[in-house]
Amino acid sequence: MDHRPIAARLAGAAAILLFISACSDRAPNPVAPSPDQSASFSSAVTQQEVLSNAVIHRTVPGQAAERSQGAGHGRPGGSKNLSYHGGIGGIGVETAPKVYLVLYGSQWNGNDPSGEAGIVDSFLSKVFGSSWLNSVTQYCQGVSTGTISCNGAGQAAGNQNGIYAGVWADGGAAAPSRPSQSDLAAEAVRAAAHFGNTSSASNASVQYVIATATGNNSSGFGTQYCAYHSATSSQYGNIAYTNLPYITDAGASCGANFNGLGAKAGITIVEGHELAETISDQFPNGGWLDGGGAENGDKCAWISSGQGASANVSIGGMSFPVQSLWSNAFNSNAGGCVLSF
Repeated sequence: MDHRPIAARLAGAAAILLFISACSDRAPNPVAPSPDQSASFSSAVTQQEVLSNAVIHRTVPGQAAERSQGAGHGRPGGSKNLSYHGGIGGIGVETAPKVYLVLYGSQWNGNDPSGEAGIVDSFLSKVFGSSWLNSVTQYCQGVSTGTISCNGAGQAAGNQNGIYAGVWADGGAAAPSRPSQSDLAAEAVRAAAHFGNTSSASNASVQYVIATATGNNSSGFGTQYCAYHSATSSQYGNIAYTNLPYITDAGASCGANFNGLGAKAGITIVEGHELAETISDQFPNGGWLDGGGAENGDKCAWISSGQGASANVSIGGMSFPVQSLWSNAFNSNAGGCVLSF
């Protein structure tokens, strides 16, 4: 892992362009629906169909989604607890997660007014092994579709220490002014090549966080979504990635001052949401979802009071604003939103 300050990594970004140019002709061309697309699939749908349809899961804006803790905590009409959906290519969760941060485009160079790159970098470097993230370990793969409690069966999702694997300041050329989903997916594939993850096996438990600079976010940000995670097929296997816009650009719509947690609270609330969802549902929708299609982050988003309300949590000796995550095991297996597990 590169431990240099973010500014030092940005300074070396020009050299990275040479590498991008060498491999950019190999990037895939996934279908790019509008960012508000969300879909589910049955076990009869093939892996390739799912990935080519670019299924996404969004963190919806706070002002549109804020709710108190109540029955269901998710989309109307769905069963309350999460269940396993069979996996995509045998993968449903990240058993040994590795997370890479990508600062996409030269728009980042000397241009980070809220210090978001450093905040995300710090959060990802400390969050693994935390009690906040540990609820993901109750979910697993290698069990029957419809399983609600793994009870030690299958292979559990991971929360090991030290899984933040690297950061790439890809600043040698500008990113598109409004990156499409195809652009973001292609950047994730370039990141896989940059980090040497050039086989299906090397991407089997990996996620790439594609962060865009201030004023450089994809369409729909702040009105239709705050961030989303998805997956794309590639010559390096299936690749999971997150579209992480410059969160403070959306103000209160994406978490600024939510629950009195500060103007920058949304940065880690939103990234934490997507991080946990990708671990428990790496290639949507093959992992753990409720009967209405909600993941462990969706069911606990923007809770402002009571059990599971967003709060500052001590992680790795620092305090970070986070939302709670859904735990099937909470309250004698009735399920609920928890800040530790």
